[in-house]
Amino acid sequence: NFLPDVQIECEDCNGKRFNRETIEIRYKGKSIYDILEMTIDEACIFFESIPNLSRKLKTIQKVGLGYLNLGQSSTTLSGGEGQRIRLATQIGAGLTGVLYVCDEPSIGLHPIDNEKLIKTLINLKDIGNTVIVVEHDEYVMKSADQIIDMGPRAGAYGGEIIAQGTPKQIMNNSKSLTGLYLSGKKEIGVPKKRKKGSQNYIEIKGAVENNLKNIDVKIPLNKFVCVSGISGSGKSTLINDVLSNALLKKMSRKSVREGKYGEIKGLENIDKLIVIDQSPIGRTPRSNPATYTGLFTPIRELFSKMPEAMSRGYKAGRFSFNVKGGRCEDCSGAGYKEIEMQFLPDVTIPCEVCNGKRYNNDALDIKFKGESIADVLDKTVEEATHIFKNIPGVSKKLETLNKVGLGYIKLGQPATTLSGGEAQRIKLATELSKRSTGKTLYILDEPTTGLSFDDCSKLLEVLHALVDTGNSVLLIEHHLDMIKNSDWIIELGPEAGEKGGYIICEGTPEFVASTNTATGQFLSELPNLKANKKSEGKIFDTNKLSKKIISNSSNNFMPERPKNLKIKKRAYRLSRWRRRKLSRV
Repeated sequence: NFLPDVQIECEDCNGKRFNRETIEIRYKGKSIYDILEMTIDEACIFFESIPNLSRKLKTIQKVGLGYLNLGQSSTTLSGGEGQRIRLATQIGAGLTGVLYVCDEPSIGLHPIDNEKLIKTLINLKDIGNTVIVVEHDEYVMKSADQIIDMGPRAGAYGGEIIAQGTPKQIMNNSKSLTGLYLSGKKEIGVPKKRKKGSQNYIEIKGAVENNLKNIDVKIPLNKFVCVSGISGSGKSTLINDVLSNALLKKMSRKSVREGKYGEIKGLENIDKLIVIDQSPIGRTPRSNPATYTGLFTPIRELFSKMPEAMSRGYKAGRFSFNVKGGRCEDCSGAGYKEIEMQFLPDVTIPCEVCNGKRYNNDALDIKFKGESIADVLDKTVEEATHIFKNIPGVSKKLETLNKVGLGYIKLGQPATTLSGGEAQRIKLATELSKRSTGKTLYILDEPTTGLSFDDCSKLLEVLHALVDTGNSVLLIEHHLDMIKNSDWIIELGPEAGEKGGYIICEGTPEFVASTNTATGQFLSELPNLKANKKSEGKIFDTNKLSKKIISNSSNNFMPERPKNLKIKKRAYRLSRWRRRKLSRV
């Protein structure tokens, strides 16, 4: 009741999920369980004589997922793996004349995996389909037949087609911000000096969760650290499941499931952990950036101090759309009404009384600089910055939202309309507006999702500022511009799935660029990063690494179950009510 659910192996099937009769049936000497334990590469050879099945397996193999097991749980798949499985399914269907719309399919993919994704998309086009991709990835854009560049800015400041044409035409268009970055006329630079840090670190020993191979890793503190590697190599498992959950449990006393590891050293070097993911900031339209960041409270207090509000005896609660008093009672402060449809999705229409403003006329009568509370919620962050520039408690939070590239969002914009990347940056801005301890560890998982080149540049400024004040930033990232700006890279690999889970390289971007690893190969191609073998770093020989798995049983929620324990099963008996019902039939 008070702890997360715990899974224990079934005693009857020993985790095989099939009964004895089913397992006894064999094909070429293999049971259904044995076949599900095969990798897709192995299954391609095994089912070579069955054309239809072999074709489907080879389609999955072509998108670079040959290392996955046939029976692998979908919950253990990374975002990139899930995307490619869905794309492979469409290719396997062999449909033609179909319009495919993909929204950022490169999310979670390493540049080396992007090549496989691009080939998959081109294959869909070549068999007679049309593929439309919403994307910010440089390699995907350069591989397109046509690019439509929207702008000039985001939100209310965008909505126009700035340029359209082939990648070469876009790169030659001076009005296109995307074209300037693609052509190299504008670029995200590299720091002149890498931060040395404080020589303190967090050390994880014996990590064996999922595909991790009993690895030891040191994460330097007071630096900008990036964890990279091909999709499925174990990055999220190491940082989110092992490190983040272990720190949350030890520092916040939260009931979270830790990944399996031996021990973690160096926790005394940090006093606060902030994990910023892409989960929504709220699941209802009543949640918005103003409420999440804490902006709404000082704004409501400000309105309650207006002379007219004080003469009427209005308190801050009068300007909340969640409680009675100032809200529109006809829509209960929602601003809209929901009409239930019997055979169609529910329809929402603006409230006829308040016209979507959420407040009654009494609350709307109170003005600050000529703006009502509803008008303020309808302003963008950039517009609100000018209105509240002399109000310290409000202006600081608005400036932080501007710094992370969210000047275009509206203060009262429903949380359900925000993208994962926007939600993540709102969380980051909320934490940045608080007082820093100087010993905080920030963990971000793919913060560049949904960001253009220009937005990435703004985000980098914020992350570097965090490290400059003595904090530590740890990123899981594939974006080369973010990786080349880090002070230290930890790369996992060498491949994905069971062939991954090792630390293959660590060091400065200059050192990693001098290696032959997956990340190193792409870093070496960047024009503004010079490879340097003499720079600080280390490359590991995975052949010499111990494959022996050692797990600390103290990290498990439940003690080991006795092997000879027998549980008496009570005979099932119908209830008295059911017995009476059956007797009447």
